[in-house]
Amino acid sequence: MARVVVNVMPKAEILDPQGQAVVRALGRLGVTGVSDVRQGKRFELEVDGTVTRAEVEKVAETLLANTVIEDFEVVDAEVSQ
Repeated sequence: MARVVVNVMPKAEILDPQGQAVVRALGRLGVTGVSDVRQGKRFELEVDGTVTRAEVEKVAETLLANTVIEDFEVVDAEVSQ
């Protein structure tokens, strides 16, 4: 079995209210120097050797991410090309 990680983040032009709330909370905690936070999602898929990278990307595009407002990246891909 291989582990594939898919990171999903809001597109740069999309407002991220959760990230902004974290920035405000950091200020209340006295943490300085952090000007922006973007909050996303991480998915870990356990796959066997029959799953291709193209299939993982299709899963990410159609199921894991809302591609209108989110971008995704397949990382740690131990799947066949």
